[in-house]
Amino acid sequence: MANTGKPPEIPAEFQIYNSYVEDPKWQRKFSIVWASFLGAAILLALPSLVRLIHRRGFVTVFRAWFGGVKEDGQTRYTPVDDRSDGHQSKSEGHRATHPKRSAVLSSIWSLMLLTPPGIELNVAQLTLIIGYIVLVVVCTVTDAQLIENSNRAGFIAIAQLPPVFLFASKNSILSLLFGPGYGYEKLNFLHKWSARSLFLAAVLHGALWIRNHLEWNLPILGEQKETTGVAALGVLCVLVISSLRPLRRRWYQFFFIIHVLGFVSFFVTLCYHTIYASPWIFPPLAFYGFDILLRLFRYRIKDAELVPVGKQMTIINIRDCTDGWLPGQHVRLRIFFSGRIFESHPLTIMNNPGSVGGVEEDGDKMEGMVLGARVCGDWTRAVNEYALKEGERFRRISSANEKEVSHSPTPLSPATPIPIQVMIDGPYGGCSIDLGEYESVLLVAGGSGATFSISMLDDIVKRCAGVRKGEKTKRVEFVWCVKSFGSINWFAALLAPIAELAATSSGLELHITVFVTCLCDPESVPSIPNMDVILERPDVYKLLETLITSPSSLSTTSGGGGIEDGEVGADVDVDVEARARPQSPRRHPRWAGLGGGIGICASGPESLTREAANAVARLGLRKGKQVGGVGLHTELFAM
Repeated sequence: MANTGKPPEIPAEFQIYNSYVEDPKWQRKFSIVWASFLGAAILLALPSLVRLIHRRGFVTVFRAWFGGVKEDGQTRYTPVDDRSDGHQSKSEGHRATHPKRSAVLSSIWSLMLLTPPGIELNVAQLTLIIGYIVLVVVCTVTDAQLIENSNRAGFIAIAQLPPVFLFASKNSILSLLFGPGYGYEKLNFLHKWSARSLFLAAVLHGALWIRNHLEWNLPILGEQKETTGVAALGVLCVLVISSLRPLRRRWYQFFFIIHVLGFVSFFVTLCYHTIYASPWIFPPLAFYGFDILLRLFRYRIKDAELVPVGKQMTIINIRDCTDGWLPGQHVRLRIFFSGRIFESHPLTIMNNPGSVGGVEEDGDKMEGMVLGARVCGDWTRAVNEYALKEGERFRRISSANEKEVSHSPTPLSPATPIPIQVMIDGPYGGCSIDLGEYESVLLVAGGSGATFSISMLDDIVKRCAGVRKGEKTKRVEFVWCVKSFGSINWFAALLAPIAELAATSSGLELHITVFVTCLCDPESVPSIPNMDVILERPDVYKLLETLITSPSSLSTTSGGGGIEDGEVGADVDVDVEARARPQSPRRHPRWAGLGGGIGICASGPESLTREAANAVARLGLRKGKQVGGVGLHTELFAM
């Protein structure tokens, strides 16, 4: 046969758009772009991970992320009475060589911390979300004929399955690579918005295909491809509707069950709908399988004690868990009581491995892992009521037994420890900044958010007392906002030994300020060294200005113990009328100065963490470079 040469090419305007050839290319482009940004973020976070490993040790960091808590360890706190000259020179040298951020970078970083009211996202997070959505839109509409053929939107929806599952996994490699403070709870906002973007792309794909079927008078249901597509879209709608915040917070267990069953059903119907889904389903299954596998190694079933502190707080003490977590981390706890064995809830670990000699509670020491569950939902309320009810029953039995022996029985404490079994999953999370790198530290907590702040306070005080060397911290301000004076007793037994240890450390000054927003039961204020109680709401920005303002420009007072207008001393009576006048907190002679840096940790309700982030942003824009840098970590766990 004669060679007639190359066959003629059809002009581009007359070529039929082949979505099964062109659209997978945009899937790959989309995946390359988001994976490249993720890789760049990991590279930027590597220095903080290296510093953490250098300070804590590789074994400690590895166990905290993948090994779970250590049982029956013998870690104990060993104080160092005085520091050698070599330690002081090392600390000063670290301060002198600490690199200062440029004014431009400091301003940009401060702007990224601004948090608009009404949402739980700052400018940096919003920027990431907007960039992700723009990427999805560009890959969906560029050179696509969506009206005639909406396959592109379906392909892009499928391509988003890996990031949706990657940012949802509790045990993810990202938690280690990003360093401390970037656990699943910090990355979950990316999971939520990538899932919403997937849903919108799927709706666009399905709606346009239904439109075409109606226009050409074709049946929507009947054929396998159309029927399974509608079924997959319906399952996806159920997943999204059940994930709405009001429903999720009101019926979390229902949401969780629907979520697990829903994504399995979605995968099955999706695979029947299109053969092009299989390659994009394997990575999510791998992420989820890796998560489940690590959980199996991190689960612990332990004996514990419930100690009710009134009707609003329950302390959970797990004595033989003594190591394996970092400051500020939390565990997911499951308590076996009253048929609620299927519920697990996140609780922050209030103490640190080898806590300061244990905490005295009713003549007995609380050692190991200490958790606090405030009554703020049906589960925590049920735990508190169970502990109170069982404690009352134990007291009646003990009283009856003592009456048989003696006519004058010894009364038992109302906070009777109740033995119970629990399951631990974790630890997770942590703090994203190293407080030891800052000369001044401000810990701000609201309500039960003090569980995180107490953990960080315990760690930095122990470090400055001599457990580790090289810390720059010289002053720590612990600020706690509660609704009533009686709430201070929730964690007084934990705060008191930490304050006493700080009082014996020559190189550290610790001051505790409790802001009370409701005037009730002022006689219940416990005695804690160097603690002031003030009847007003805290202003985080004013607290920061106090740290960086020279004492010569402030009206200073002497050390703790006495009373000023608006303050309640820990060891004296309370003047209720004087307390009703809001005043500024007490000023201390020591101040942050210039060049040492300030580390801030805020934990509690969303309003408090937002105020702290905005206060740090304002400070960074005005005086961030002057004070030697400002570090911020906010802890807000919301479903």
